[in-house]
This record gives sequence, C-alpha cells and structure tokens, in this order.
Amino acid sequence: MQSFRTEIENPIVEKDIIDLEKKISLYYEGKIDDARFRSLRLARGVYGQRQFGVQMIRIKLPYGKISGEQLHRISAVSDEYSRGRLHITTRQDIQIHHVSLDRTPELWAELEKDDITLREACGNTVRNVTASETAGIDINEPFDVSPYAQAAFEFFLRNPICQELGRKFKISFSATDEDTALSFMHDLGFIAKIKAGEIGFKVMLGGGLGSQARLADTLYEFLPADKIIPVTEAVLRVFDRYGERAKRARARLKFLVKEIGLDAFVKLVSEEQKALSNATFKIDTSKFETEIIIPKVTVPSVKIENEGQYNVWKLTNVIPQKQKGFYAVGIKVHLGDFYTDKARLLADLVQKYAANELRLTLRQNILIPHIKEELLPFFYAELNKLGYAESGYNGIFDITSCPGTDTCNLGIASSTGITRELEKVLKNEYPQFAANKDITIKISGCMNSCGQHTMAHIGFQGMTIKSGKLVAPALQVLLGGGVLGNGAGRIADKVIKVSSKRGPDALRAILNDLELNRGEGESFLDYYDKQGGIYFYNLLKPLADSTNLQESDFTDWGGEAPFEMAVGVGECAGVVIDLVATLLLDSEEKIENAAEALKLNQFADSIYYSYTSLVNTAKALLLTKDKTTNTQAGIVSEFEALFAEDIVLESPFSEFVYQIQNNEPTQEFAQKYLNDAQLFYEKATALRTKILNDETSITNL
Repeated sequence: MQSFRTEIENPIVEKDIIDLEKKISLYYEGKIDDARFRSLRLARGVYGQRQFGVQMIRIKLPYGKISGEQLHRISAVSDEYSRGRLHITTRQDIQIHHVSLDRTPELWAELEKDDITLREACGNTVRNVTASETAGIDINEPFDVSPYAQAAFEFFLRNPICQELGRKFKISFSATDEDTALSFMHDLGFIAKIKAGEIGFKVMLGGGLGSQARLADTLYEFLPADKIIPVTEAVLRVFDRYGERAKRARARLKFLVKEIGLDAFVKLVSEEQKALSNATFKIDTSKFETEIIIPKVTVPSVKIENEGQYNVWKLTNVIPQKQKGFYAVGIKVHLGDFYTDKARLLADLVQKYAANELRLTLRQNILIPHIKEELLPFFYAELNKLGYAESGYNGIFDITSCPGTDTCNLGIASSTGITRELEKVLKNEYPQFAANKDITIKISGCMNSCGQHTMAHIGFQGMTIKSGKLVAPALQVLLGGGVLGNGAGRIADKVIKVSSKRGPDALRAILNDLELNRGEGESFLDYYDKQGGIYFYNLLKPLADSTNLQESDFTDWGGEAPFEMAVGVGECAGVVIDLVATLLLDSEEKIENAAEALKLNQFADSIYYSYTSLVNTAKALLLTKDKTTNTQAGIVSEFEALFAEDIVLESPFSEFVYQIQNNEPTQEFAQKYLNDAQLFYEKATALRTKILNDETSITNL
C-alpha cells in the first residue's frame, strides 16, 4: 500500500497513525495473523462490516460534543472515503461505513486536523465516555459534568492499563438524578451530587445490557470529584487482572462483580491504591466556565407557515437552559442517519447563529444548545428546510435502533426495517401520542442490545422463528424496562416471540390496551406492573402462532428475497487467540513502550507496560504446554506452578509480578520493574528457543 504524509502536529497521534499503516502492510504480507490484526485495528476504530472488503469507522466524540468545524471535517471525510452518510450511535459516536481498509490511516489523519480521534472507539478498551446531552445547560443540574467526562476521556486515552482488556469498558456521567446518561447499565456510572458543599458523584459499578443484563451496584453513595480518576484506574486494574478472557460471553466487568461479590471486588480495588498513578486527581473546570459567545447578527425575519406545528415543535423539541434567555433545540434523526449535504448546512447554522456547538445524544439525535429565544422561529424555519424540524424529540415516536442486518455482522433480523414500519404506525394511527415522553421504544437486531432494547418500556429484539422446515425473521417482544433515576433502573421482561411482519400488530395491541386500561396519571411502568407479564403474554399470544404464517412473513422488512439467517463473527470486543510468537513480539514491544515512558517521566505508564510484558511473556510459554487460562491472575499462578524450575528469578513468579501492587510509581521502581521485565523476557525467549530445538531434534530422529 502507498504511504502518505500525515501532517499531524501531535507526534503521539502521528506515531499512532503511521503504526496503523505499518500494521496493515504487515497484515497484507502475512506477517500478522488475522486475529491479532483484528485486535490492533479495532483499538483504532476500524471495525469489520457485514459486507466483504469494507470497514466501518467509528469516530470517538467524548460526551457527543462536536463543533461546526469538526462536523464539516467529518462530512468531508465521509464524502472522500465513503458515501456521504453519517450514523449517530447510542454512545454519542459517529460511524462511517463502507471504507476501504487501505485508506483508514489517511482518513484518520484527515480527522485529526480538527482534533477528532478514532483511537479506542472499538475493541477491548475504554470506549467513548458518554454524558447527559444537557450537561452544562440543565436547569436541575448541581454542576456541569462535562469537564469530568472530558477528563476521564483524556486520562484513559492511550493509557496502558486499558489497551487490552478482556472486553470493552463503558463509562457515563449523568447531570442529574434523572440519570439520563443511564448509569445503571454501565461498567462505571457517575451521577452528579453535592454533599456539604463539596462536588462529587454517586458511583455505580458493574451494570450492562446484552443477553444477560445486570443492574449496577452502588460502589459509593458519594465520591469526591478528585477521586473519580483514581477510582476508575483502580477498577480498570482489577478488571484487567481478574476479568475473564477466554469466554467472550462472560468477559464483561458485570460478570466479575457478580462472581466474586461487591465486597470482594471493593477489597481488590483498595489493594491497588499504592500502585495508582495519582492518589487524587484535581480536574480543571475553568475552561468550561466561559461566557457563552454568540455571533452578533441581526435576527432574520421569518414567517411561520403553520403556527400549530411550530407550537407542537416548541413543546416537544425546545428545552429551556439554566442560562437565562437561552434554549436548546432537539433534532430527531431518523435511525441516527444523516447526510453530509445537510450536515454542512447544520454546521453553518450553529457557527453563525448559536455557540458553534452540537451534542450527539444517547438516543441517536442531535441537540443544539445556546440558542437565543428570539432566534427560535428562525431556527425552526431553517431546520424545517433541512427536514430537521419534526416534533417529538425524545418521545415515543423517537425510536432508537441499531443498524442491524444493514451493516452489522451479528444482525439476525432487520432492526431498521421494523423501525420504519413502527414509526408509520405511530404517526398514522396514534397521533394522540405525539407529545408522549413517558414511553420509549428501542430495537436491536440481535441479543447484544446495541439498540438498548433490554431497558426499554417497549423493546424488540431481532431473532428467528421456525414454521415447519422454513425460518422466518422474528421479534422478541420485551416490556417493562426503564430508567427510575438516581442509579436505579429496570430490565425489560421477555414476553413473547412473534414474526417480524407481525411486529406492528404487536405494538397496536399494546397501545390499544394501554388506552383502555391505564388509569389516570398512571405511568407506563405502573400500568405494566398492574397488568402483569402473563397478561401481556396472553394479549399477544395469537400473534405468536407460527403455523399460520403467510408467504410475506418469510421476507424481512425492506427485503425482497426469502429470509436467510446469515450471522458472521462479531468484532465488537472479540477475544483474540494469540500465537506464541505474536505474544512474544508483543511483549518486546511493551518493554520498548515502558522504556520510552520512563524517559518521559511517565512512571505509572512505564510500570504498567512492564507488567503487561511480564503477563504476555508468561502466557506465551504456557501456550507451549497447551495451557490456556481465563485471567491474568490465572496466568501468573499457572506459570509459577509449571515453570518455577525452568526460569529462576529473585522471588517466586507471583511475587515478582505483583511488585506492581506493593510499590508506589516512582522512578526508582519503574526502572527496576523494567529491568525485571527485560530479564524475564530474555530468560523466557531462551527457554522458548530450547523448547523449539528439542522439538526439532525429536522430529529428526
């Protein structure tokens, strides 16, 4: 592949991009196996697509904040390297599909010109740090959580403790007790609190969705703000060492917390305190406290053609800010997809008439903050020209959906197709629900819950159903999930499975019953609890009969050919099967990283690189005896049992490795630990050479 000039001023970023280019070349030359290369590119935001030969690129945008210049840059990149479509995710990222692998380094370099990164947007890393879309403007917030989300993003980006976790790790920051950033379904969720005048957070631990959803535990009722980075680092260190690695389905943090219990997990976290890079970490909030700057422009005169529609839009899409005289405007983005021609005009609009900021939301929408009250009619008119003035922002008509079978390897049934049909049903048959924000509908194409169906009031999950020898696309109907606030939530109950083509009828049945049987002022969740899961099973049971399916049932929404289940290998956080040589090469690279970090006086980073080298080297030798272990702690104990006589060290191997826990991150210890890692690597590679020579001698006999 042809090399290019990055023209990136930041040498760390430039090195990252050049490294990706080199790794792609080595992969094409057959010098890196497919599994290892997958891990490398995922950590750099490059994700394999359902369609052969192209990649999905995920752009990491902390708490969804983006400027007009950045949106212009992303639009230009999408036009040059893809097809002009942008997709907003439920983690406030932007995805670009159908990108050639060869061009990903060049694409990344273009994005970095406006400080936009792909780094750790995918893979077994700390994913995008999310936050309430109204952070900084919410009337009810005790303080702005944006600086804390930004600090967490910056601190853990490229941090050695979270580059090769067993699975992905998700962090959120909620501005208020409404918990709009969904702390209860995150590995770590922070909810803004003030106690006795001190700023801090309630901390939730070990939540997650997917096929085995789990509500988070309360780790701290109140944690001072200067402790959130150290606590997060300690949790990550424990997860890295003790988290499952072999069984992908059980490798998330929630399984570790459930397995050993919260008390045992907290004890492990406390044991990491001495090794942390910072005992406290004060976060600078000053740059977030600047005055809102709006360009001085004459308020354009506009005529509202339909006052009724405008008033409904103001009711459902306009949010008063805590800053007097300013409002935020919500834009419903159908399926999270918008296109570069309109994205550019939107960028121009916020640059000229607002504060040059947009927020991508957890419900795949866009929020424009800092709009003066007198400019609301103008914004409505301009957004209406773009098709962005549809009312019902964050309401029942605003359905969340993953891309499903459109692009994802794991998609089973079309999530976007059924979303379109359900939206038609709602708009055409239930206009009385237009302003309803009490009910959320969420759809995922498979069990992994990227569309968050397992926490919805009404959820649908793509699956299959059999009718004789034929297989039809189907939907699992789930009911009763939701956000309760202050870290509490509900996981939806699985009620019944129906043919996908009967999904609209299932929604009709639920809403019709709701209108008949919900009491005055009764919430959807209270109504659901009153009726009970068995009631809804019986209500929908006639739709679940698979013996009377029609020919059309065997074609998925948006498709023409008969349905055929085609599920690929998921890449979202796949466990890599490492070869011995690859692991040893990786260990050598970690030693080089440790030495480089030591030169830069980054002692904690250097120590962790050395630790990772020790573990990887031990794992490589265990593979020579066909031994695999599920955790890093397991690797250490297994190696000590099998190789104590083959590699003699100053102390038993477990003590040799766990020096990291018993020493502060000083220059002296960083140097010693690096020397130890180098010594161990040399002894291990010598032993590996001996093993290979012995095997060759036996083969030649």
